[in-house]
Amino acid sequence: MTQGGDGASVRAVELKVSTRSHAGHAVMAIAGEIDLYTAPRLQSEFTRLLEETGPDRVVIDMSGVEFCDSTGMNVLLSALKRLKERGGVLEVAAPRPAVRKILQVTGLDSVFTVHESVPADLAEKTG
Repeated sequence: MTQGGDGASVRAVELKVSTRSHAGHAVMAIAGEIDLYTAPRLQSEFTRLLEETGPDRVVIDMSGVEFCDSTGMNVLLSALKRLKERGGVLEVAAPRPAVRKILQVTGLDSVFTVHESVPADLAEKTG
């Protein structure tokens, strides 16, 4: 018996998520593609972050996101809603042109606070 009779396979697109928290703030850096296949991983990362550290401000660093479809936007909206319910905020930072266009076309650029880069007060200190 063979599986996938036509030999077709779905290429797994990796989504990398790293989070750092400090004093009630968190920066979640995302790299890769956010779509139907990777959105559940992002959703579980948000759930873990909100349950573990309960930040009142979350900035999503999207500088490494190459693609984000409606499923990904729904994950971001869900996280925004959960944060707002407890008085927090969710902000989007450094979206690439393709992601920025999606935010603009859908009107979500007026729902989220969008920054050109991660705000200086949250940027990782080096050196």
